[in-house]
Amino acid sequence: MMPTMEDVARRVQDLPSLPAVVVDLLACVGQEGLDMQVLAGKLALDQSLSAKTLRLANSSFYGMPSRVTTIQQAVAVLGVHNIRTLVTACSITGSFHGAADSNFDLPGFWRHSVGAAACARALARPLRQNPDTAFIAGLLHDLGTLVLATRYPGEYAAMEAYRREHDCYQAEAERAVFGFDHAGIGGALAARWQFPQQIQQAVASHHEMDELDAPSLALTVHLADAFAHGLNFSGRADELVPPLGWPAWRAAALSDATCLAVCAESERTFHDLVQILVN
Repeated sequence: MMPTMEDVARRVQDLPSLPAVVVDLLACVGQEGLDMQVLAGKLALDQSLSAKTLRLANSSFYGMPSRVTTIQQAVAVLGVHNIRTLVTACSITGSFHGAADSNFDLPGFWRHSVGAAACARALARPLRQNPDTAFIAGLLHDLGTLVLATRYPGEYAAMEAYRREHDCYQAEAERAVFGFDHAGIGGALAARWQFPQQIQQAVASHHEMDELDAPSLALTVHLADAFAHGLNFSGRADELVPPLGWPAWRAAALSDATCLAVCAESERTFHDLVQILVN
């Protein structure tokens, strides 16, 4: 029998928590008088996160004029919001281990997720959203897929077979086979990991294209997902670009020049990010 939404939601509660340093970073955003040295000390305790953070700080994604060599420098130069983005991205991409169907393309999944994060960050300014928040929401947007693929590999393989047979979008195949799609599961995981309500809502509703009729983080993620599929960051041969809702496109009001600039910026940042977060 296929799992119910309730079954999957219970399984989400069994997933590991994010590392303590990430929880601390999320909690401290917006605090007055934050001790940056204390923050750097917490980050330095995790060697893997520290190494990836330094690589990202020295990448063209941030374009630092001189080389950053210590975590203290990274925190001082980039600031808490950028450090939060980097550490959270590193932690999320390393949080899933375990069985998935052998045909599940995990590197391709993460390439698309990182690409959507890059697109969301590029879209944030013309859509009047916070770039760091948009980046994290874009990175998280398909995590429900990963829950299904790693926790229900047999059922997920059946869904993929349905998608290929009917040449349809993944969300359509999920609804046909499971009775629900990955977006709601991703929203539940974002809640489990105590991300802000705005990010939870954006992840859960990024496929509700007819309801995204005003500028919002969910609208930004909806568009970023389509841009990332269109740019084929995943590298899949059977890539399909999901439809954009007309209310969403009208609400975004993006010019042709803005769309081209978003694509160019996204491609530039994607190549640096994917080398560090995925490869």
